[in-house]
Amino acid sequence: MTAQQPPELSGKVALVTGASRGIGYGIAEALVARGDRVVITGRGEDALKEAVERLGADRAVGVAGKAHDTAHQAAAVEAAMDAFGRVDHLVNNAGTNPVFGPLADLDLEVARKVFETNVVSALGFAQRTWHAWQKGNGGTIVNIASVAGISASPFIGAYGVSKAAMINLTQQLAHEFAPVVRVNAIAPAVVKTKFAQALYEGREAEAAAAYPMGRLGVPEDIGGAAAFLTSEQSGWITGQTLVVDGGIFLNAGVG
Repeated sequence: MTAQQPPELSGKVALVTGASRGIGYGIAEALVARGDRVVITGRGEDALKEAVERLGADRAVGVAGKAHDTAHQAAAVEAAMDAFGRVDHLVNNAGTNPVFGPLADLDLEVARKVFETNVVSALGFAQRTWHAWQKGNGGTIVNIASVAGISASPFIGAYGVSKAAMINLTQQLAHEFAPVVRVNAIAPAVVKTKFAQALYEGREAEAAAAYPMGRLGVPEDIGGAAAFLTSEQSGWITGQTLVVDGGIFLNAGVG
């Protein structure tokens, strides 16, 4: 049996935040599969090391740290430039949702943490990528938002408001960075990851039944969308939010 050959290098390099597992890893995997090299970030060094090994040590570099840490943002962009000499694509996937419950009872310090990680860090990575490479060479940015940023979702209000801000951030950056860099967002519904487990654990069949497609999302669904939005096939698309939701909005609700 002949071993599968790795894809030819595309010459492009992507920085994907929060990519040691889940949606971020699915995106990194899709980009490597088409020939890109990637720099991935995450909080745990062991998980990052394992992800890099699966992606291919010659195709991937891991940088551990917290997304909201400005020193980590700088280190990740510098790692891309040092290892590969460029950073064509930025995928802002890192996010947090540490609390469930109504906004009326939300601890404001928790709210600040959610916005710092989900919104401010995305801007920080975008600024650094822009100045390090994209301003003079072009590229793309993809922000991972959520359907919760488009329509109210019970018990995850802070997360939803932060993702609504990310959608607006996408539009603003698309306007400011045009025509050099295209900036778009992806708004997934529930995807089967550890991050979203609380939304379907113990009731997956029931949760999936609400979707016209009859299933919850998987990381590969978002990986394919990100691969499209970072490709030349989407070359006249910017400032848009691509909803990847298994049709849940057709039922006028979010699973």
